[in-house]
Amino acid sequence: MTSKLKKFLSFLFIAASVTAVLFIAFSNAELKDAWGTIAQLDMLWVAGIFGCWVVCTFFDGMNYWCYLRREKFKISIGRTINVALIGYYYSNITPSAAGGQPMQVNSLRKAGIPVGYGTMAVTIRFFANQFIICMMSLVLFLFNRSFAYEQLGGVIWVVRVGWLINFSVIPLIMLATWKRNWIQKFAIWLISLMYRIHLIRKKEACIEKVTEVLDTYNKAMHDLLKRPGQITIQFLCSFISLLAMTGTVIFVYHAFGQHGTHWYQLLTLSCMLYVSASYTPLPGASGAQEGGFVLYFGKIFLNGTIGMALLTWRFFTFYIFLIVGVGMVLLEKIILRREKRKRRPA
Repeated sequence: MTSKLKKFLSFLFIAASVTAVLFIAFSNAELKDAWGTIAQLDMLWVAGIFGCWVVCTFFDGMNYWCYLRREKFKISIGRTINVALIGYYYSNITPSAAGGQPMQVNSLRKAGIPVGYGTMAVTIRFFANQFIICMMSLVLFLFNRSFAYEQLGGVIWVVRVGWLINFSVIPLIMLATWKRNWIQKFAIWLISLMYRIHLIRKKEACIEKVTEVLDTYNKAMHDLLKRPGQITIQFLCSFISLLAMTGTVIFVYHAFGQHGTHWYQLLTLSCMLYVSASYTPLPGASGAQEGGFVLYFGKIFLNGTIGMALLTWRFFTFYIFLIVGVGMVLLEKIILRREKRKRRPA
């Protein structure tokens, strides 16, 4: 499958999800005046929704900045936020979010960060996020078990599967830290296979590059484990970022004038939706997120507001990242051109 076809299919899935959201929002028979409902939203709570997006983005960038500055690399917080937004953009337009992390490593490389350390920064953020969301969803579920079963009933198994998939990457990352030789042997086998089927031309060069990255990653990871304070900062940044992301639904709930469900119950369902839909192999988990929101919160948003609530929630947790992400990709190109001109001899 060509890259152009992959991009076309990704945008097709995104367009389909937008269409589905708009259909759900505006075809609800219980909600006769959709635009009137939007006009009556509590703007203070809407500002809170936007604030959640800002906090999520800022602390995602802080995750990279804290690690790289600790490693003595000169990079601004603005640049790492740019890297975070580029990652969100490519994650949301590629199946299984496969394009986000490689593009972040590439973006950090353009900012002067070696590939090994860029990979390390992205991996630490990914590891911290996976650990935090798994712990958040597990703890909230245990404290609100009866509420969760009441809302989800027989589909609770989807959450269990999602939790196991999200948690499974944690031991894999640790394996790459303490069993580096295993990963090296697997990488060499994979490169040899790709060489035999003519997917790569320079086998030895690829092995040398992978070995270099693994060496840098392994050293950086072992150095990090000797600094518990730095690990704590990474987990804290991930916690605040994910709390803002999953907590968006609380502000959406109150913006629509809903009441009767506690904030921690809303947060519980939001975290469960995150882990159960994030592994869907579609761009931005399109379809799973929209269907999941209706399923998880259908009994929470009353008086026909579920459709408009979905539209608002999805905009601030998905579409805004696409819109701003495009701008960040263009901004990065402008920054690189300026830096290139500065390096030219007068």
